[in-house]
Formats: sequence, structure tokens, C-alpha cells
Amino acid sequence: MALPESNGSLSTKIENKIATVQFGHPASNSFPRQLLDSLTQELNNLSENSAVSVIVLKSVGTGAFCAGASFDELLAVSNQEEGVHFFSGFAHLINAMRTCSKIIVGRIHGKAVGGGVGIAATCDYAFATADASIKLSELAIGIGPFVIEPAVSRKIGKTAMTQMTLAAHEWKTADWALEKGLYAKLAHDQVELDIDIDHFTSKLASYNPDALFKMKKIIWEGTQDWDTLLLERAAITGKLVLSNYAKNALEQLKKK
Repeated sequence: MALPESNGSLSTKIENKIATVQFGHPASNSFPRQLLDSLTQELNNLSENSAVSVIVLKSVGTGAFCAGASFDELLAVSNQEEGVHFFSGFAHLINAMRTCSKIIVGRIHGKAVGGGVGIAATCDYAFATADASIKLSELAIGIGPFVIEPAVSRKIGKTAMTQMTLAAHEWKTADWALEKGLYAKLAHDQVELDIDIDHFTSKLASYNPDALFKMKKIIWEGTQDWDTLLLERAAITGKLVLSNYAKNALEQLKKK
């Protein structure tokens, strides 16, 4: 799928019933709204593809897995409608991941921040490298992880989510994330990571696709209200991002 360079990249490869979806952006694999929408649509398409049983979600490069929301687009928000529109992109992506009929396996090869943590948490099963530390930095920039909170809390629990959110400047290690259940397995490096994922997804893709579909529905039981809940959360963040605190904090971070 071709995107303007400023909006990042998205590609999909299907082989042996495994669809590998790779997103990327020059700014630490952060998400402008168009890339969020493209990934959401791609997952919706794959959900209907009978040739696919498993999806591997990964990002490009060897640096960060995902830095969350695009700073440039956050700074460009000038009114509440624009703010809600931007953060609803994350709401739609998370909902597409949870309602997708295929099991989604995350390949977390590096650090994840904010929305990147939300994406990792929404994967049904996530592999990560030993340096894939995580941070919820939203409070430090005047907003909060409101849209992704349900996904993060569901995966690691409300207490661990609270610890991450309130310690907004603090990185949590990959070992911490493994202990809390965000990651299912850690690898020493990307070579080992890919070996582990290939072995796991090959096994998974050999299982009865109908059983996988029914298991997916059970995994996400009790989240039906997220269709409206996450959009309500987007409205909260969309208003907060307009504050002087948020604008100043984003400007300072962009200069670093």
C-alpha cells in the first residue's frame, strides 16, 4: 500500500496462511492519522481474507517499535474537532485489532511509547526483544493514555497500568513487561525474535481456522462497549491536547 512519504509506509506479505503487516515512519515509527487509517483498513481487509489464519504485526528498522502519536500532527491540532479526529484514529485501530477474525501476533523489536504500548497490548500474543522497554509518557505532555488504557489495563492489570501512567518519565524494562503479561516471550535479539515468531506462527497457522476464530472471540469477551468507550476517551484527549501545557510540552520534546 503506497502512502506519501510523510505519512509513513505500510506493506503486507501473505505466505502459508500468515499475513505479515509492516508499518513504518521516519519519526521512530510514530503514527500520523493517515497511517493509522491505512493500518486499520488493512486489518479489516485481512479479517475477511479466507487465505489468512494469522497476522504478524511488525514495524520497520532496528530502532523503536513505535513512538505512538505523531508529534507534528499533535502540534498541528488547532481545535477540539481536529483533536478528537486524530485520537479517534487510535480508537479505530484498537477496535479493528480486537474485532479482527484472525489471531494477531506482535513483533516488538524495540522501545514502545504511548500508543505503541497500546498496540502491543492489543496484540493477542506478543514477542519482544530484551531491549523492548515501554513507557506511557502522556501525562508528561499534558494529556493521558485515555484511548489505549482499556487495552493496557486488560493486558497487564489496572495496578501496573497506573504505575506506568503516573511514572510518566520512567521506562519499564522488557523483563517488567514480560512479568506483567504484556509480552509472552523475550528474545535476545531480532534474529532470535524472528526464529521464535516463525516457529510459533507456523504452528498456529496449522490449526483449525474455525477454532482460531472462535478462540479469538472468547479472548475478547466483554469488550463490546469499546466501540463507543474508546471514542469517548478520544474526545477527552482531543480536548486536553489543545491546552497550553500540552502545546509547550510537545514543542520542547520536538526540539530534543
